[in-house]
Parts: sequence; structure tokens; C-alpha cells
Amino acid sequence: MILTVTPNPSLDRTYEVPSLDRGEVIRATGERMDPGGKGVNVSRAVAAAGQRTVAVLPLGGAPGALVADLLDKQGIEVAPVPVAGATRSNIALAEADGVLTKINAPGPELSDAERELLLETVRQQSRDASWIACCGSLPRGLAPSWYADLVARTHAAGARIALDTSGPALLAALRERPDVVKPNAEELAGAVGRPLATVGDAVKAAEELREMGARAVLASLGADGQLLVSDEGAWFGSARVDAVRSNVGAGDSSLAGFLIAGGSGPDALASAVAHGAAAVQLPGSVMPTPGDLDPAAVTVTAGIPADRALKEPVS
Repeated sequence: MILTVTPNPSLDRTYEVPSLDRGEVIRATGERMDPGGKGVNVSRAVAAAGQRTVAVLPLGGAPGALVADLLDKQGIEVAPVPVAGATRSNIALAEADGVLTKINAPGPELSDAERELLLETVRQQSRDASWIACCGSLPRGLAPSWYADLVARTHAAGARIALDTSGPALLAALRERPDVVKPNAEELAGAVGRPLATVGDAVKAAEELREMGARAVLASLGADGQLLVSDEGAWFGSARVDAVRSNVGAGDSSLAGFLIAGGSGPDALASAVAHGAAAVQLPGSVMPTPGDLDPAAVTVTAGIPADRALKEPVS
């Protein structure tokens, strides 16, 4: 079982519109609602792969009830943490030409009691977990050190933890030595405070995160592929993608694939790459099933192409 923790989940409403004209009445041609948040997406990807997952998340108000109902319909067990504030509702406007405009709400502010209840719920639910995946931004009321506290408690209980966050929360958690951290290229550059122009730059940055405490770094480099740097070695993975339809949740799908395959070594990296490549070829935030994967399109090598320029360099 893979346990996910999403401290700031959302109810995501997507409206399809012909075009976005400020100050005008816009009539949507389609709409959908999805449970949102990076940890929620990891659970959705794990469930799509036919594996058991439990999602821990603070939920409040009518939006929170809808999130729980939507997850239940997708076969995901929910361990809700009741909070006084309403779960945030995010809005995405998808134009016909593919441009996506997102409006993300801040979410509720958690009290001290709700913060402790969230930690306690993770502890209670983690007994049967092979991995705990903690993902996303922190809501108001949780200090950047909250993830560090969670990592320390997880290790004290003998469990393994994967962390996908950024900024001060990531840097604070590194001192507690999370088993895996999963930054994208922008987050990786931000953590080391300098731009990344080549795959070699990304490898050096990943090694620095390990020096700061991360036991392994799984770094998503967008269209360029993925890196895994750990005590066992360093590997670079990429996949052939015929057509990109949506990159929403692709990184979360990659993390799910990595953990499903054991969470270490080149085989787990290959699974991560396969899941990420499949996700970008699906519409919206649809998560891939085993039938969507194409392992033959994936290449993983210990020969790092250090001089290869990134298609999307981070300044």
C-alpha cells in the first residue's frame, strides 16, 4: 500500500471555453470536476495501476465532501482530517487553442489542533504502507518545518518517505534525510540557487541535494527526461513521446510509477519514465493504466549525457 499525504488538496473545476475575453460573458462548452493536489494525483495514478492506496488529506465544507466522494468513486481509500475551513476550489479555463489559465485558491488555514491531527492520522494510517508520499504546497497554518517534522516522525516509525515539494519546505525537510525527493528542473534550480542549462548541471544539483540530506533524488527534466541519483549510482531515463496532450499531473504519475516499482534503482526509474510519458499523452489530468504504458519506448542508462543542453533550460 502506498500512503499519500496532501496537506492542501483542492476541488478542481475545469471549464472549456472558445477563448478568454476579459470583461465579457464567456459561455463554457464543457466542464468537469476532479479531486486535486499532488498527493491526490499520486493516489489516482497508483489506483489506476491497480494498486492499493490510502489518501490522507484535510477536508472541510462542501468542496471537501465532493473531493472525498470523487476519490471514493475512483477506488481510493480516503483518511480524512476534518478541518473547520472549506477545502479550496481551483478553476482552470481551457481555451480551444490549448492555452490553459489556472486560478488557484489559497485554501483554509489550519489550526494547531488540526495540524497535530493531520500528523496523527498519517501515523495511524502508515502501519501497512510500503511508502509514504508527501506532496504539494503547505496550507496556511503549517510552517515550512512541518514536512521536516513529518519526515522525522515517519523514520522514527520505521517507514520510508518520498517528498515532492519546493522552496523553504523542501530545504527544511532535507536535514531529516527523506528517502526520496522529487523536484522538477525549476525546483531543482531553486534549491541550489543557480540556473541549469545541461543535464550535467542537473546531476550536480541533485548531488548537492544529497549532500544536504536527501538519500535519493528523482528529478523530472520535462521533455528531456528524468534523473535518479542515489547511493547506488546515477541514471538517466527518457522515452519516445508521439504527441503531448497534457502535462497536468505527469510528474505525480512519474512518482507513482517510481514507488510502485520499489522506489530505488534503474528499474524504478524506467517505471517512472514510462508512467510520465504515458500521462502526457492522455487528456487533462487522466492517469495512465497499465495498458497505456509503453516500456519499449523507455531508455535508461548509467551513461549520463552531461553535455546535453536542456530543451527547457532554467534561468
